[in-house]
Amino acid sequence: MGLMYNVYLNSDRIFGCKNCKTHLADHQAIMSRSFRGQHGKAYLFDTVVNITAGEPVERNMTTGRHVVRDIFCKQCKENVGWKYDKAYEKVEQYKEGRYILEEELLCAVY
Repeated sequence: MGLMYNVYLNSDRIFGCKNCKTHLADHQAIMSRSFRGQHGKAYLFDTVVNITAGEPVERNMTTGRHVVRDIFCKQCKENVGWKYDKAYEKVEQYKEGRYILEEELLCAVY
């Protein structure tokens, strides 16, 4: 399998894993701030780094039924949010292939 390297982002404001501070996303890459997760406020991103994804599962969410995968920090394996694989409702399909990071599970990395 080889060595696993972390990606380090170069930005003024970076979201990292609250547990180990591994870089996860650039603050400027937030697509939407109007999401809620299990732990409260959450953000929608087009891309995130240094994560691994779990198995796809169907979940009933406030916006309808979706196929999602929990995502975990690659470094410490803590859950940091989820990835949308499929949205059954046409108006929700913009989420497909995108990521939710929960604010409570993040920290600012400088």
